[in-house]
Amino acid sequence: MDKQEWKPGNMLYPVPVVMVSCGREGEKPNIVTVAWTGTICSDPAMVSISVRPERYSYDMIKETGEFVINLTTRELTRATDWCGVKSGRDVDKFHEMGLTAQKACHLDHAPIIAESPVNLECKVRDIQELGSHHMFIAEVVGVQVSGDYMDESGKFDLNSTDLVAYSHGEYFVLGEKIGKFGYSVKKS
Repeated sequence: MDKQEWKPGNMLYPVPVVMVSCGREGEKPNIVTVAWTGTICSDPAMVSISVRPERYSYDMIKETGEFVINLTTRELTRATDWCGVKSGRDVDKFHEMGLTAQKACHLDHAPIIAESPVNLECKVRDIQELGSHHMFIAEVVGVQVSGDYMDESGKFDLNSTDLVAYSHGEYFVLGEKIGKFGYSVKKS
């Protein structure tokens, strides 16, 4: 195979694209779009998000020590993109995108986005200043899921929500199921 060598860069795609909601006493809540997020531990449940310090949401998250990761869907893609290119210093993103800021169950300042099928309520445990972005390492203290995606047996069907991924500057809806964890070693 013919390969080209490029300078070091972030080419780990696709990644989830999420709307991170945050808030601070006396101010309107805000949304920042983040593609640099991930799971880092299962017990306790922990995640990370990476945010540039100059972003409006950065100080809100740093000062309050909380944020919500809101999963995005096909229906939320325009709002997700818009919230990533507009600043909360200038606009009320919830109002402009017709999104609902709803009280979180376990946080004092950061609201959930009601229209999102999954909301991860997070409390910051550590901040790693890594360069252009600072990584907020947080414990998931609560999860809310939309009842719209519960099947007849009461199971949450996450894969029917039309989740969106981000890859090299473009958004994609997750598509065809091609396997299941452990299928490669399962006996027929």
